[in-house]
Amino acid sequence: MLFQTLDNKEECVGVYCNNELHFDVVPEGLTHTWNYSAFLRDREDVEYAFLYAQKALGDTCPRHLAQEWETINGRMKAFLRAFTAAKIDLTENCFFDLVNERFLREYCEMKNKITEYVFKNYHKPDNYDFLVDLTKVLHDIKHRKLQVDPWALRDLMHQKRTRDFTKKLSHISLSCDYNIFGTKTGRLTTKKNSFPILTMDKKFRKVVTPTNDWFVSLDFNGAELRTFLALSEMEQPDFDVHDWNRQNVYDSLGTREEVKERFFAWLYNPRSKDNVAERVYDKGAVINKHWDGRAVKNPFNRTIPADAHHAMSYLIQSTCSDVVLRQMIKLDKYLQDKASHVAFCVHDEVVLDLTDGECALINVLVEHFSNTALGKFGVNVKYGKSYGDMREWKQ
Repeated sequence: MLFQTLDNKEECVGVYCNNELHFDVVPEGLTHTWNYSAFLRDREDVEYAFLYAQKALGDTCPRHLAQEWETINGRMKAFLRAFTAAKIDLTENCFFDLVNERFLREYCEMKNKITEYVFKNYHKPDNYDFLVDLTKVLHDIKHRKLQVDPWALRDLMHQKRTRDFTKKLSHISLSCDYNIFGTKTGRLTTKKNSFPILTMDKKFRKVVTPTNDWFVSLDFNGAELRTFLALSEMEQPDFDVHDWNRQNVYDSLGTREEVKERFFAWLYNPRSKDNVAERVYDKGAVINKHWDGRAVKNPFNRTIPADAHHAMSYLIQSTCSDVVLRQMIKLDKYLQDKASHVAFCVHDEVVLDLTDGECALINVLVEHFSNTALGKFGVNVKYGKSYGDMREWKQ
């Protein structure tokens, strides 16, 4: 049965179905809607059209509904502008308490029409279950405000760039709002008004502090090289993978950074030759297994159109991204009944927000993170009282 949620916050329970609005209690038998809301976390039978379409509601709207959608969406935008002008914070209010029920019915009925169109015309993604789990984690991250302290940058306020950054903080959300479909390879991007956790200058990171007691950062050591080793069905070294590559493949010819640069120049260029690397690695076999000449399909059923020039980079980067995000999901599930939580994700790094009382879990969390579907990856662990002041954790 088609339905739509009236808000996406856990405490704002409201749905529309069969031309009726229901509050506080979600009726049974509801199965198909546009997108996830927190109060649907345990409803395993619900499917989400957004994860089929992988684009915004308006971009998904079929041509025969376009004029109707434009009209009703224009009214929605007018409401949102009015809330902004009145300084009403939608994170602190239930949307359905602020608008009239007639509009709610009309807007939700329009969403039902688009949702029904998607389920009839789009195929279910091969990695759909993963997308649902990822959506749940990122929804929780979005609805936890970051602890941000602009005063931490007081020693840099003589720089215009710093002043511009702190000024920007008063005009954006202080939470991480990720887009799971922002790149071909599955790497996360952030939405327009999100806190810029992925793009801000590293010297500004110290404004972000834990809401509990400690940040703990888990970051795969040499994630892309380890991913290539896994795809090549080779064993993972138990120390720095780039040092291993320098010593065991390149016979210690050059520094770690020189060998790393040389290796990736060969790996990602299909025309490049490297006789040393090719004694050990067979990148042709890896590509032939995962690329059919038109698209790459990684081990996690993510399919990406790719030509010969991009096939290897898309394969490695998408596989690496899927490994990291799956490990983040695993950590989130482990922490569900605890005060600590996943704070945010920055590329190949997952940052946890831990309480003093749960710091004893760090070794367990590292073990969970390192044991991936592609083998046991080495993990770099750091901790600190701010994201800009992280030190190495020595077990």
